[in-house]
Amino acid sequence: MSLRLSTVILPYRRWHEGGRSTWTRAEQLGFHTAYTYDHLSWRSFRDGPWFGAVPTLTAAAAVTERLRLGTLVTSPNFRHPVTLAKELISLDDISGGRITLGIGAGGTGFDATALGQEAWTPRERADRFGEFIPLLDRLLTEDAVSYEGDFYSAHEARNIPGCVQRPRLPFAVAATGPRGLKLAARYGQAWVTTGDPKLYEEGTPQQSDRALRQQGDRLADACAAIGRDVDEVERVLLTGFTPDRSRPLESVDAFVDFAGRHRDLGFTELVVHWPIADSDFTADEKIFERIAMEAPAQLKG
Repeated sequence: MSLRLSTVILPYRRWHEGGRSTWTRAEQLGFHTAYTYDHLSWRSFRDGPWFGAVPTLTAAAAVTERLRLGTLVTSPNFRHPVTLAKELISLDDISGGRITLGIGAGGTGFDATALGQEAWTPRERADRFGEFIPLLDRLLTEDAVSYEGDFYSAHEARNIPGCVQRPRLPFAVAATGPRGLKLAARYGQAWVTTGDPKLYEEGTPQQSDRALRQQGDRLADACAAIGRDVDEVERVLLTGFTPDRSRPLESVDAFVDFAGRHRDLGFTELVVHWPIADSDFTADEKIFERIAMEAPAQLKG
């Protein structure tokens, strides 16, 4: 089984000062998908430049032709299903059907309080996520939707003509807990994980592999519970948050070894961060480009 290689481009560069050229280079290098984070700000980038995901993806769609585009990930922290659906349908149209929505329950970062609310508890995030995804699914597949929920409402929301991709653009659902995995099983065309965050600081790659295998097993159980074949759900690993950290980007051989391990765990797509100097995503750009051009061929079969 071949393994797709994708990248995530953080939206910290002005479009005409390196932003545009990064997205076009991602297409030239042959990446399957180029994603971006959908945050209002993020970690060490909080006090520096940071641009919106939807306008960035719109611009990227205009300067690329084949590259798939998407978010990793959008969350309810500052999004509403009704307005998000309209933006996604527009993006899918502009890109000619190249958009994937990576979506998760959100966390406790800056997005959680930027609109003036108190940060939600894990249970509150799960409750909202459980209502957000089914409503968004309806909004992207039905011409008109009315809905009254505990957290979200829609009143005769129109979304004509719908997505270019049918019945709607694909969801890549980020989840590790039981409720999120059930949503991934029911609504996801793909499942996304970053691994077990408890292992990042002091865990070993072997422990991470076991944790990822267990997460995959729980996804399979969630699919079996609704009668869905788990092989219908793509498995996506957003790299950089396992105990391997940035070591896989130190050489082509190191990456092929890392990727081969995770292909054997059932992953169908690996996402690597575009290098950013003086950050957690520091990497040699020449080696990064060699990985993009050479590793996929070595991982076929």
